[in-house]
Amino acid sequence: MNKNSKVLALKYRPKNFDDLIGQNVVAETIINSIKNNKVPNAYLFTGIRGVGKTTTARIVAKSLNCSNGIENLCKDNFCENCNAITNSSHIDVLEMDAASKTGVDDVRDLIEFSRYGPTSAKYKIFIIDEVHMLSKQAFNALLKTLEEPPQYESGGGLKFIFATTEIKKIPITVVSRCQRFDLSRIKSTELFEFIKKIKDTENGKVTDDALKLIVKISEGSVRDALSLLDRGMLAVENSEELNLTKALKIFGYFDRSQLINLFKLILEGEENKVIEIYRKIYDQGVEPKIFINDFLELIYYFKNINFLTPESTNFSLNDEEFSKIKETSNNIDNEILILFWQFTIRTLGELDIVSNQNLSIEMLLLRLMYISSSKINNQNIIKRDSIKSDEKEGSILDSKKEPINQIKNIAQEKKNKPEIQRDIKAEEKLSIESFEKLIEVCTNNKEMKLKFELEKNVNLVSFEKNRVEISFNDNIDKNFVKDLSLKLFEWTGQRWIITFSKTKGAQSVKEKEQNLKDELLEKSKNSEIYKTVLEKFPDANLIETIQKKNEEK
Repeated sequence: MNKNSKVLALKYRPKNFDDLIGQNVVAETIINSIKNNKVPNAYLFTGIRGVGKTTTARIVAKSLNCSNGIENLCKDNFCENCNAITNSSHIDVLEMDAASKTGVDDVRDLIEFSRYGPTSAKYKIFIIDEVHMLSKQAFNALLKTLEEPPQYESGGGLKFIFATTEIKKIPITVVSRCQRFDLSRIKSTELFEFIKKIKDTENGKVTDDALKLIVKISEGSVRDALSLLDRGMLAVENSEELNLTKALKIFGYFDRSQLINLFKLILEGEENKVIEIYRKIYDQGVEPKIFINDFLELIYYFKNINFLTPESTNFSLNDEEFSKIKETSNNIDNEILILFWQFTIRTLGELDIVSNQNLSIEMLLLRLMYISSSKINNQNIIKRDSIKSDEKEGSILDSKKEPINQIKNIAQEKKNKPEIQRDIKAEEKLSIESFEKLIEVCTNNKEMKLKFELEKNVNLVSFEKNRVEISFNDNIDKNFVKDLSLKLFEWTGQRWIITFSKTKGAQSVKEKEQNLKDELLEKSKNSEIYKTVLEKFPDANLIETIQKKNEEK
């Protein structure tokens, strides 16, 4: 078979540790262990697809059995052992796919074969790929041999090398008998330089933007990146260049700037334009799940853009897109972005239920617009720097500093403002001057949950205008402060500050009531009437005392 006929992923498969990219720590550790003659009985390589698990296993096998020794490992002109291992034809290095041989009988044959020493190499090596596919009985059959492998007259021994993408499916008893190496995803810049070098070697005409798109889609997998590069170069004529526009069509992706514009229109409440842009994206052949995942990624960038750089976004954003997101994100409240994330994640589950997934996406986009609009109507999302310390009547609503680019257009906001102002102005007539008054208001408004918390789990430290200081016990509801703040604002039209104090406050209402009952009970037990009753009925017991209203203090 002509080497040039091989796909790129096989043609440029690493043959030694120098060719391996992104796994320097793993390579250095293994080489040092061999040099110091501290080779483990079993290696376990785990990581995502295409990062070099099986390739590293073969390189380790070469390093253990190279005729030139660990100090002079073959690099170009392979020795007989290294050449045979490269071609998967070495008699002492057995490769087994656990996906096709999962049973205990297969493992027993392996153990039986291990009784015989190596023929031409120092070590007999078993490479088991996708080892997590072995059955429970097969794993159990391996345990003894893993812990105490046979030693041969040649001075070598038996070594196992496992590779898996599902480390959690391997019994812990097996993992504990192996030296585990977690192969990491390849960094974006490193993978970009690697495929660019291969593109130049193959005389391919591919722009850097197209290469960056390949790096993004591959998600740190070298094999995926090479397969995509191969596919991209084959999709264009010899005289043509694979640019970003062509690459987007070939790989079924769309221009990220379209998604940024869509996001901004959602925030501005432009319903018709949002649907129009989405349908153009859909007409390009973009799958709904790909759109959802890219949308989630964009929400993440809007939320965390101040902590990122263009390089750390895995080439998802160019400099212009990065700047657009950074500029827009300064005018979006974090709570809106968190809500966007939650509803978009929920839509992923809907896609498996709805037959026409396209409709689900359109309804998501409309939902996001109305969710954010509702939040603004309730005044729960206003940029913190626009809230003045001296909040007066209508100061938030009448502020000239409008929320920038958030869901509703200006016409919608003006339409809704008078109604909101009237509601708050009406509620401002209610005044709460004391803790007792607060409990009374809760009762009148049928807020029984709040009333219960205030009476049972709250100890009052101080109560002033628009400020409450409390201590509390361990039974208080986790949403108590949020719920109380919202209700106080609703009832009074003013914002209240609720603070926690380390000082033990006054007794709770329920504690006071209980203490009063205990005092009355004790007082009644010391009365002459009760003593007279006990003389006639020795087994009697006073359980409760009810005080008449005209006797209350």
